[in-house]
Amino acid sequence: MHQSVSLFTIGFTQKTAQKFFDTLVNAGVKRVIDTRLNNVSQLAGFTKRADLEYFLLKIGNIEYTHILDMAPTKDILDEYKKNNGDWEIYEKQFLQLMKERQLEKKVSPELLDGSCLLCSEAKPHHCHRRLVAEYLRDKWGNITICHL
Repeated sequence: MHQSVSLFTIGFTQKTAQKFFDTLVNAGVKRVIDTRLNNVSQLAGFTKRADLEYFLLKIGNIEYTHILDMAPTKDILDEYKKNNGDWEIYEKQFLQLMKERQLEKKVSPELLDGSCLLCSEAKPHHCHRRLVAEYLRDKWGNITICHL
């Protein structure tokens, strides 16, 4: 891969709608890629799929897409979230899942350039969006990751 790709990540929890959308617009994000397994829960607030798609377009002329191959399985997620699972185990399982799915063959650098990976976690440290971004960077190189 020759061209450099700028890839952002963001979580919506602990952010007001104003802060969330202003951050995306100010960063110049052109597409939000939803990496959540469940994007229609009432707990998602202003980021519930239909609402988010509408707000992104109206507020920032930002595209929306949902890529389930970037989400963990329900089993992996439940073990970590509901059973106070170990982050290192979650990380290994999710990295193996992306490898099995061959995620690098299902998305393109062109799709990712200027895009922002979305999930719920406020910070990227213990979040699968960071793992997705780093996995693709490791596969392709030339990806600059910016956590918003």
